[in-house]
Amino acid sequence: MSAPIIVTAREFPAGINDPLSTLGEVRVFDASAPSESLEGATVWLGTAVDPVSAELIASFPDSLGLITNLGVGTDNVDLVAAQNKGILVSNTPVVTEDTADLTFALLLATCRRVGEAERALRADDWAGGASLMGRRVHGAKLGIIGFGAIGQAVARRAQGFAMDVSYHGPRRNSDAEEATGAAWCESLDRLLNESDIVSLNCPLTEDTRHILNANSLKRMKSEAILINTGRGPLVDEAALVVALQAGQLAGAGLDVFEFEPSVTPELLELPNVTLLPHIGSATGECRRAMVGRAFANVQTFLQSGKVLDPCTP
Repeated sequence: MSAPIIVTAREFPAGINDPLSTLGEVRVFDASAPSESLEGATVWLGTAVDPVSAELIASFPDSLGLITNLGVGTDNVDLVAAQNKGILVSNTPVVTEDTADLTFALLLATCRRVGEAERALRADDWAGGASLMGRRVHGAKLGIIGFGAIGQAVARRAQGFAMDVSYHGPRRNSDAEEATGAAWCESLDRLLNESDIVSLNCPLTEDTRHILNANSLKRMKSEAILINTGRGPLVDEAALVVALQAGQLAGAGLDVFEFEPSVTPELLELPNVTLLPHIGSATGECRRAMVGRAFANVQTFLQSGKVLDPCTP
């Protein structure tokens, strides 16, 4: 029997390729020669920013049975097309604590205007930086949109700051409420209207795309702060720019962007926006865990035809 063929969406470092090569042949996808790249393939491996469209899935040979995503999100994969073709999809749900850490770092930096103060100091403007007044985080009302593993981890961190935490999502989670002290808010408008800080920690779906838009942003307090470490298209960036320029929001902290890796140019010019290049999982420990989990999913699939972390539409 020939060795399994694992096709990667891009060239990966040895830390990923070397373990995979113990499971079979590793081949980098060549968009200029897709048929040759995919011939006889068993597994597709990519990151959460590598699109796996219905068209690409249609081109997969019948031998390909698994799409493995290095990342917790699967919005880059057409899950329906994969299911219709009988292809399993797996992710790496091991980013919770690191992403929650980054969420809180971004929250603190934006509320306390850390980036603005640092830029002033580097520009030899001590007085200008020292005169910047941020907003207190301790005791603030935090509204979390999306209360899965990451949203709950953010709520746990908020307990250390005596924050008043509420959450909104598709369903109530009484067990999570007991564990985190967060309160269910059935109405998104009410959560936006009452929160001092809003954190987006929900997955990107057709229902959540542009969940913050021109209308919903107007529901927020003018002194409120928006934090997004979920997915960029959760926010209509054009509407966010208008809201920030008009003083409808006090600031925003963004680790993800609607058109990443491109960033809406106006965001780069606004001093009250903290910007990061999608580094929620960027710790050595987390990235190693992601690679290990992806490897385990591929290995399990090759041995049993199943995966540890199945993802469905």
